[in-house]
Amino acid sequence: MEFLAYHGCLESEKELGGDFVVDFKAWLDLDEASRSDRLDDTLDYSRVYSLIAGEMSQRSDLLEHVAGRICRALEAEFPDLPAFEVRVCKKNPPVGGSAFAACVTLKGGCRK
Repeated sequence: MEFLAYHGCLESEKELGGDFVVDFKAWLDLDEASRSDRLDDTLDYSRVYSLIAGEMSQRSDLLEHVAGRICRALEAEFPDLPAFEVRVCKKNPPVGGSAFAACVTLKGGCRK
């Protein structure tokens, strides 16, 4: 998923924004969906996208904070999701040199 967002510690990042990529991976039992061909038997990716887009629209200084908010929101919305991973990347971060992206990856899942 790609977003224009306003995350960063520098004022220029907060004003001009930057390009971000969010990757979402989930580990879940898809046997029923593979047999039924019904959306109700799987994870609705449009709901996942909407949730992540909402979190990306809220400004944060740190990528860690953005990724953490996304993980907590996913756990609240999908409490039975057994395991997932969220990676948030800022393209062309202001590091004083050439860097394709800076990324943070967090893992989450149902807490029982």
